This record gives sequence, C-alpha cells and structure tokens, in this order.
Amino acid sequence: MLNIDQITQDILAQIKQASDQPQFKSTGKITVAGDGVIVANGLSDAKMGEIIMLPGNVPGVVFNLKEGQVDIVALGEITHIQTGNTVEATGQILSVTCSPQLIGRVTNALLTPIDNGMPIVKDADTQSMLVEKIAPGVIKRQDVRTPLQTGIKVIDALVPVGRGQRELIIGDRGTGKTALAVDAMINQHNLNQKLLSGEKRVISIYVAIGQKASKIAQVVSKLTETGAMASSIVVTATASDTASLQYLAPFTACALGEYFMDRGEDVLIIYDDLTKHAWAYRQLSLLLRRPSGREAYPGDIFYLHSRLLERAARMKDSLGGGSLTALPVIETQANDISAYIPTNVISITDGQIFLDPDQFNAGNRPAISVGLSVSRVGGDAQTKAMKQVAGKLKLDLAQYRELAAFAQFGADSLDVDTRRRLDRGKAMTTLLRQPQYAPLSLEEQVAQIWLGQKGYMDTIALDKLADFADSFINQLRTVKANPLETIRTKKIISPDVEAILTATAEDVKKLYS
Repeated sequence: MLNIDQITQDILAQIKQASDQPQFKSTGKITVAGDGVIVANGLSDAKMGEIIMLPGNVPGVVFNLKEGQVDIVALGEITHIQTGNTVEATGQILSVTCSPQLIGRVTNALLTPIDNGMPIVKDADTQSMLVEKIAPGVIKRQDVRTPLQTGIKVIDALVPVGRGQRELIIGDRGTGKTALAVDAMINQHNLNQKLLSGEKRVISIYVAIGQKASKIAQVVSKLTETGAMASSIVVTATASDTASLQYLAPFTACALGEYFMDRGEDVLIIYDDLTKHAWAYRQLSLLLRRPSGREAYPGDIFYLHSRLLERAARMKDSLGGGSLTALPVIETQANDISAYIPTNVISITDGQIFLDPDQFNAGNRPAISVGLSVSRVGGDAQTKAMKQVAGKLKLDLAQYRELAAFAQFGADSLDVDTRRRLDRGKAMTTLLRQPQYAPLSLEEQVAQIWLGQKGYMDTIALDKLADFADSFINQLRTVKANPLETIRTKKIISPDVEAILTATAEDVKKLYS
C-alpha cells in the first residue's frame, strides 16, 4: 500500500539534495570575434536577450540562436578578445536599474549616469526592468483622451497629441524636428510648475540615438537653462558609441518610461531618431550575416520599431492610470515621405507631424505641413476651449492654400469674399509662426487663435501681427476678471470670457488701425 506521506518526504529530500549540489553553468568557445560581435559554440541553454559574460568581464547579449552556435552582441570594448576564449552564460535576461533618482540626469544607453553627478543609490524605489517586454494588451489600456500640451500653437490646435499616443515627427535634416521635441519638453516643465487639482506631472525622456555629442550637449544646455532638466532624463548613445549601444538605447529608455508608467506617472519619451536606430540594427544584422532584404535591412526591421512603439500606452485607472507618450523622429531624404523606413513607422504610429523644407525656407516656422500632418486621436486629445477656436481652422487653412494657388494667375479679378478669405488665411498662417524655445500655455494659444478666427487680424499689416497678438495677451492680463486664468482652470470659453476678449480686442485694435 502506497504511503503518500513517505513519497512526499522522499521527493522533498531529493529536491534538497539537488539544490545543495553546485549548479552547472553553460559555457562556450568563441569562434569569431570582431566589429563588436561574437560567435560562440556551445551555450546550449542560452536564451534570446540573455547576458553572456565575455573575457575581461565585458557583458554581451544573445542576438541570434542557431543550431550549434550563438551570436552575441558585445556591450563594451572587445579588442582583447580572441578566438578560443571561453564565454559563460549568466541565466539573466538583459535588464536595467531604474530609479526616480535618474530624473535630472544624463545617462548612457545602459542608464548609468555620465554627468559627473552623484551615483545612484539603491533604495526601496529602485527596480530592475526588462529591456525587452511585451506591450500591454488592449484590456489593460484605456482611451487616449487627456491632452499632452506641446506649447506649439499649430500642433495643439491642428494635430493634437494625447497622453498615451504615438505621434511621429518626420522631415528632412535641418527642418526643426529636434527643436519641436525640446519645445515640448520645456512646456511639460512649465506645466509641472502650475498643476491644477487632479492634474499629474509629466516626466520627459529624451533619447539621443547616433547624434553628435556636441548636439546632445546643446540640448542638455538648453534644458538646463530653461529649468526643464529638473523633470527630464537624457539617455545618450552618441555617434561614437558602438552600434549595439545605439540599438539598445531606445529600448532601455522605454523600460525606464514603463517604470514610471507602472507607478501611475505620465511620461513623454522622444526617440531622436529612429532612422539612425535602423542603421545601427542593419549594421549588427549584416555583421552577423542575417539575410538582408530591401535596402539591406533585415526582414524584421518593421517588427523592431513596432515592438518598441507599441509599448506606448495609457493604462487603466485600476492599473495606476499611468501613460507613456512616444514622439519618434524620422529623417527623410529629399522630402521622400514614401521611403522604406518612413512608411514603416508611419503605419505603426497614430499620426505624423510632417515638416516641410519649403515652408521652413519661406520663414513659416515651425515648418509644419498642415495638409500632410494628421493626428488619428484628433479632438479627443483637446480641451473644449481649444476645440471652440480650432474646430474650423484646418479647413480654413486648406481652403486658403487652394485659393492662394489660383490667385497667382489673376489677383486683380478676385471678388470681395475671396479677398477676405485670402487675408484671413495669410493672417492665420503668420499667427501660427512661433519662435524656438518659446512654448505657449493653453490659455495664450486659445486667446491668440480666437483673435485670428474672429477676424481682428485681417486688416493688420503682416509684420505687425506678432506685436498685435502679444499686446492682446498683455492687455488681457491686466483685466480684473482675468479671462486667461478662467480659460486655464475651466478649459472653456464662456460667454462672459468671450465678452471680455471682444472688448479687449476692440481696444487693442484701435492702437494698430
């Protein structure tokens, strides 16, 4: 007769005996070493993404699993490594240490601070996060309906971004893509300084991929100068870093963003830029002799960016209600928006902000093409006040562009209504210009767009429009019943507020008549 208790005790004894014995560590021999990649035989128990210790305590990551061999990407200098050296598996999947202490710091691709500040001290808030992680499922998410104000009039009015959205910034080199991202970070800091009840701060993460160190230093300098560095983190993988670190940087930064999102915080993450990220991934893939496809990119280049950007989400309130908003950047060549990598990322994201070189050269900055830019979240990511003034703006600008094209052939024969539409379009186009590093608050944007939409700018000389708008805002601040504060808190233009706006606009216009 079986004695269940005796069998249980025997099994437990065998388990204890096995656990007391030294554990077998999987090892392998290097057969190929060079250019930042390692090929090793053995390592039969290795897993994708596992950390492998190379000679000299240099970490590497499993990149390919093949029959009888493993491809490893080194995360450090490997000039001292030779064929025949032994490598050892650690059993640990690549992860990074995340902590609130990283806010305000500049780090490398593995989230180690490189700004000569204090080292990160492990405490109760320190947590290890997997670099590669499956994106949250649909059941865990909620609708994107909370605005993420960028402080840029043309974006917040025409292509609004919501918390949890993925909005692509795309354009040629030198058209102001990084400037848009930095302005958005500065505006998050400005908003964090005057949060209303029930509002949450936004932590900004800027990921520099393959950028020159001097350009990154300029970004950090501007963030520090404006105070925005106090609520930002800069993750860097410069052009002088290895392709493996440039490949890892956006994933480690995303893991950091998820750490804050899991704590119920709102995060804005900027990947600048994913074109260079794709180049780094192509370099690694070609070195490891992966089959190449179109333009020599590996076949999974779409999956590379989709598994990164799909991790942007707005979680349900029962899961903390945190959000991760992604602003990936893509650089086009000769304005070709239909190229391979741009079309890949456009199909992954929830809209794009397209920067037009012709508008940039014409002085319309930020040089956002209203016709080619779109937000698939739309009005759901706008306050009621912004909807009230920007509802017809995109249509009006589109009609203006068509009329302006026809007006070139005979401006003298235009009727009164067409001339009025052209004057309004010119005024609104000029009004939407905005200097760099000068984001506007929601109430200032709403008031200025209201001024243009009501026609007060139609008869003002174009070179006086900026002064006219500034004077209008300054005058509103002196009104006893401050309408700007009402718009900020109530997020709506009430009849009382509109009456004050109208009276103030009439007074200011007399000065410019």
